Amino acid sequence: MTAITYEHIKTCKQTGARLGKVHTPHGSFDTPAFMPVGTLATVKTMSPEELKEMGANMILSNTYHLWLRPGHDIVKEAGGLHKFMNWDGAILTDSGGFQVFSLSDLRKIEEEGVHFRNHLSGEKLFLSPEKAMQIQNALGADIMMAFDECPPYPAEFDYMKKSVERTSRWAERCLEAHERKGDQGLFGIVQGGEYEELRRLSANDLTSLDFPGYAVGGLSVGEPKDVMNRVLEFTTPLLPSDKPRYLMGVGSPDSLIDGAIRGIDMFDCVLPTRIARNGTCMTSEGRLVVRNAKYARDFSPLDPNCDCHVCKNYTRAYIRHLVKANETFGFRLTTYHNLYFLLKLMEQVREAIMQDRLGDFRDEFFEKYGFNKPNAKNF
Repeated sequence: MTAITYEHIKTCKQTGARLGKVHTPHGSFDTPAFMPVGTLATVKTMSPEELKEMGANMILSNTYHLWLRPGHDIVKEAGGLHKFMNWDGAILTDSGGFQVFSLSDLRKIEEEGVHFRNHLSGEKLFLSPEKAMQIQNALGADIMMAFDECPPYPAEFDYMKKSVERTSRWAERCLEAHERKGDQGLFGIVQGGEYEELRRLSANDLTSLDFPGYAVGGLSVGEPKDVMNRVLEFTTPLLPSDKPRYLMGVGSPDSLIDGAIRGIDMFDCVLPTRIARNGTCMTSEGRLVVRNAKYARDFSPLDPNCDCHVCKNYTRAYIRHLVKANETFGFRLTTYHNLYFLLKLMEQVREAIMQDRLGDFRDEFFEKYGFNKPNAKNF
């Protein structure tokens, strides 16, 4: 019996987006879903209780960072990641592959794995498919990710082909090294850049290995939005319809809606928490930078149409004051609001699928948010 199963509930007649439910050893969650990112076993400035309060059922943590500190052995000794961080909902851990390729300039990729330097200390480290599985088995997340190579954008076809073939071989090694198949599901990651031929190759390789779920990797790495949407249009149909589909590293409101329309079930991104610490907020009427001087005497909520705890109780003027004064509470308030906004957006997406009107919802949202304006500011 697999640890992770997908239950299909409905397909939107207007767009083909799907409504479903993912079942994990630590509870189920409705899809399409956004997962807040808790890189170091914490969603920055938020408590697990606050995450539950705003409707989060699943969070993501990071294998690479937890390996470096506090160490996967300590997390295992604590009883696993759920007990260590006091979170009884579902957890997904990524493999560390993206961080190895994005944080360390001094790296050497070979068939066995990747040699690189600790971005904190400069110490020489080595990460392989087997090591990534060992760390994730110790962390004990519900969903683990296979160790892959995440090439930069753009990359030449020949390099990308070799990379895809290596990722497929690494995926086989991950399956062989995975020791907790009964209570941890392992997802494969489809790579291939913007090349349809290579995405097909990667998807064929990985689906033949029968993972309980699949991620589309190598997007949201600098490519234009239209390229990402085009890649999803020819990649998602290659993935099994009876298993979860996860788009890694995507969290802007437009891309969440566009991804759902193209058949994606799960999303994650540090975007809402990262921009919150700069005083940037997502609202129903677009991007709001609360640290700007024009909000110094604005005693209205961040978003008049939002019913989150922050918008019910605090004003733009107060939050601006806190953010300008570098007060942690200000970052907590903007973070809470942004996460709530995206979780509520996904509720609205699911409701629109149920009503067969996700295309109409997209048009209405884009118009109100300002995505249709020339030179519209995105995040």
